[in-house]
Amino acid sequence: MSDYTKIILKPGKDKSVQRFHPWVFSGAVLGVTGELNDGDVVEVYDADKNYLASGHYQDEGSIVVRIISFIKKDINKEFWKDKFVDAIDLRKRIGLLDNKQTNAYRIVHGEGDEMPGLIVDYYDGIVVMQFHSFGMYLLKELFTEILIDVMGDKLEAVYNKSSSTLPRSAKVSSKDEFLYKKNIPENIILEYGNKYFVDVVEGQKTGFFIDQRDNRKLLEIYSKDANVLNMFCYTGGFSVAALKGGAKLVHSVDSSQKAIDLTNKNIELNFKNKVNHEAFATDAFDFLDALQKDVYDVIVLDPPAFSKHLQSKDKGLKGYKNINNKAFYNIKKGGIIFTFSCSQAISKEDFKTMVFSAAAATGRRIKILHQLSQGPDHPISIYHPEGDYLKGLVLYVD
Repeated sequence: MSDYTKIILKPGKDKSVQRFHPWVFSGAVLGVTGELNDGDVVEVYDADKNYLASGHYQDEGSIVVRIISFIKKDINKEFWKDKFVDAIDLRKRIGLLDNKQTNAYRIVHGEGDEMPGLIVDYYDGIVVMQFHSFGMYLLKELFTEILIDVMGDKLEAVYNKSSSTLPRSAKVSSKDEFLYKKNIPENIILEYGNKYFVDVVEGQKTGFFIDQRDNRKLLEIYSKDANVLNMFCYTGGFSVAALKGGAKLVHSVDSSQKAIDLTNKNIELNFKNKVNHEAFATDAFDFLDALQKDVYDVIVLDPPAFSKHLQSKDKGLKGYKNINNKAFYNIKKGGIIFTFSCSQAISKEDFKTMVFSAAAATGRRIKILHQLSQGPDHPISIYHPEGDYLKGLVLYVD
């Protein structure tokens, strides 16, 4: 058994770890036995020197240890390979492997797969790894070896896309690059039979918002013969789904011209421009301010994270309330609103309260039809409620 540096917790500060929460905060640490380097594997003990967990140490931020095991063992290649196999087996169990209609999904979802600090997405042969901790980043070559081993012919390339997600101390040595490249297939994926271009190098996040897959499918049901507005459209995922569902008209709005170009490209890819679709590269708030009443039967509000940290929570909630209020005021009677927040700092309760406030100001009768979250390939550890980051409501507006 390897000898790891030990982190000792203060009396009474071990309760969250004993409940299998995967984070240790700096304020809980009593002392250290040995030398600490950023990214090291450390063992966590209570004040009575009882082993609790093993994890990666991080010297930046309030979370000093991200736990990778609650069982004392060597953290080696076999340890990590077992975790990847477990994660891939879960995706097989939920029907995403060898799926002829869908070939893009998340393989590893951080804490949800007991690998905090690591995101791994699969795009029909291309794997994109995104590291959020230095400890995980140090393992990028090992993880590439494991992926080649366990994925076999399904793997054509591995791309590291972490220069914007790593802690500041680690960014100096990080660059986005292919770690493995047997072949680069055309960046077109399938999602429930719909086709999308994915730019893993220049696109947001890892290239596509895979977490909205099932919510896009749900939108198809509500789009038949409807005028649909897709706000913050990015590359048009919801727009394609609405048109697939039989929408009469779809308008896509995003402040990024590049996103609008990709949206139009995805519309052409699926429909050869034989549909009533128009895209607008403009500020979303300006577009909503100029919105006319009773034009749209369905409105999708899927903005970027307005609150990335607790310090910006109030400002973020104000932004969410603003866009929801404008949608409530202007949607047709009997309309449907899909509204989302991907801000981890905003809880489901915060989100619902915000939507209630935005609705109450309009005086319209509004009912919740669906309560939405991320897809099952973005699992949430029951011991880590913070992983439930995507909040969504489908609302009927009378």
